Amino acid sequence: MPNLPSRLGPILTGLRNAALVPAPSLRLMGRSQDRWSEDERIPPLLPRLVIPMKDSTEDTVAYNRYFEQGQFLSRQENWAELGKLIRRFDAQRIATPGGTPVSEVLAAGARFDAVQAAIEAVTCFDEAGARLPLNALQKVLEDHSEDHGVALVVALAHIDIGWAWRGDNWGSPLPTVAKGAFHAHFRAAARIIDRFDPFELDAPAMAGARCALLAVDASPEMRVADDFEDLIDLDPGNANRMRAFGLNLLPRWFGSYKQLELQARRTAARTADLWGAGAYTWVYLDALSVDPGAFDKLDAEYFAEGLHDILERRPDQHTVNMLAAFTGYTLSGMACDPGNRGRIASCFNWIVQDHLREVHPLVWMRPVSNVSHPQPQPADRDLQKRGRVRALSSLAEHFAPQIRAGNRVLFENGGITIAPSA
Repeated sequence: MPNLPSRLGPILTGLRNAALVPAPSLRLMGRSQDRWSEDERIPPLLPRLVIPMKDSTEDTVAYNRYFEQGQFLSRQENWAELGKLIRRFDAQRIATPGGTPVSEVLAAGARFDAVQAAIEAVTCFDEAGARLPLNALQKVLEDHSEDHGVALVVALAHIDIGWAWRGDNWGSPLPTVAKGAFHAHFRAAARIIDRFDPFELDAPAMAGARCALLAVDASPEMRVADDFEDLIDLDPGNANRMRAFGLNLLPRWFGSYKQLELQARRTAARTADLWGAGAYTWVYLDALSVDPGAFDKLDAEYFAEGLHDILERRPDQHTVNMLAAFTGYTLSGMACDPGNRGRIASCFNWIVQDHLREVHPLVWMRPVSNVSHPQPQPADRDLQKRGRVRALSSLAEHFAPQIRAGNRVLFENGGITIAPSA
């Protein structure tokens, strides 16, 4: 690795890049994860379905640019500049076009090398080796002890490595070494985070880091609502905060379906001037994607109203593709369901007709907002291909009657044209 900072260089030199530990596996509604072969087949109706494809989006370009900037500044040991940028972007609530806070993208790039090296050691159950890159970051923090931008990088690095020790299966028992390391890294993160008040500093990224500590709290169900309310109050315009709140409120984590419904309504009431009913939808969105039980208490009409309010306020194609992927792919096959799932799946029709003008394949591959280890967004041809087929399969199924009647479906900026095929 070129341009390694002097403190991390001796640790990283000679270590190969480790594969990042994946985020906890999430099973999507409607389609099971064992149907990848379907994502590789081009439906026969597609030649009559014409829609622009955008493999490289503004969101991916922006995310990778800021990620690389954070990585470069840390490798050059320019921590003063890095901390200043993180603080500034956080205070200004700047996000990528897809909604990821730029402050957190910079922090992800800045800790990438250290986290990679530590994960390599974790895979070998080398506790001492996993601590070395974090010890180097701790020394950096000692030199910038009052800079909460630098502190954010170091705290999140500890959380990343803690999760690497924990692994994907939250309910499984851990070996003694892994359990001790998991808690030790989270305690180290807590010591850093507790030194800074997110409200005094106007720092939503630090409030988000505090929410991450719920995983080791003795009574997380008592804190989850307050911690996420603080975060959302600091950054109400960022939908990712609300989506994460909903996931944390699932029974598998720190809440219940009753709490999910209550907090979705409370969040919508607090942010109505900004989102209308949209916050109700945002809080529920990912929870519904991974847990069918969340539909039981859902107010489907209110959720649908929230979809309209979101797209009225955020009509960009990234958001449109995300909501189309949820209603058209994640809930595939549910449109005939007479209950809540069918009502939400039926929204795919007007989302496509009124808003969809191009396909963003990678959005269709990542309809759920995952918090995972820091990494750049790859230009993965296989993911792009599978995302294209997911989107086109959903659209071809939706327009099948028109296409079978001999028509051609053409998506353009001004709308959709359905006309006899030449």
